[in-house]
Amino acid sequence: MDINSTSTGSTSAAAGDWTVTGEHFATPDATALRRAYYAEVAGRYWKRPATEAEVDEGLRDDPADGLVPPTGHFVVGRLEGTPRACGGVRLLDPVTAELTRVYVDPRARGTGGGAALLTALEAAARALGAGRIRLDTRSDLVEARALYARQGYREIPAYNAGQYAEHWFEKPLS
Repeated sequence: MDINSTSTGSTSAAAGDWTVTGEHFATPDATALRRAYYAEVAGRYWKRPATEAEVDEGLRDDPADGLVPPTGHFVVGRLEGTPRACGGVRLLDPVTAELTRVYVDPRARGTGGGAALLTALEAAARALGAGRIRLDTRSDLVEARALYARQGYREIPAYNAGQYAEHWFEKPLS
């Protein structure tokens, strides 16, 4: 799979085709998806909609500049040509990659987009030299935790002290 060009993710006959492509995190589509990601995770955490200013602050406080080669990679998933998902991978060390900013638009959940993203991001992690991939997530992000479990990720002890981290997962890439 060529992670720098078009890579076909999983296909759902009912919902159409997903295409996942490597894309700079600052393109208009990638930025819109990252904004939607922050709005959703912040809104769930605060149990109220996030304001535009809060989303702006979240993007400023958590820059995505590590998501470019040679330390990382960012992808955008399109369902029938419409941007509906994104995610990134970055190296924590020479053999360990970390998933971050994995997001599927609620209107496209259940159509194979999450699996397509993970397939592309795992390929990107391998291309960066990683032999394993990790992530952290929160308890309230139940859809994400279910996706990771379905895709072969297993819960592990904490590998970081992230402010919002409540669950840690890992998957071997070999």
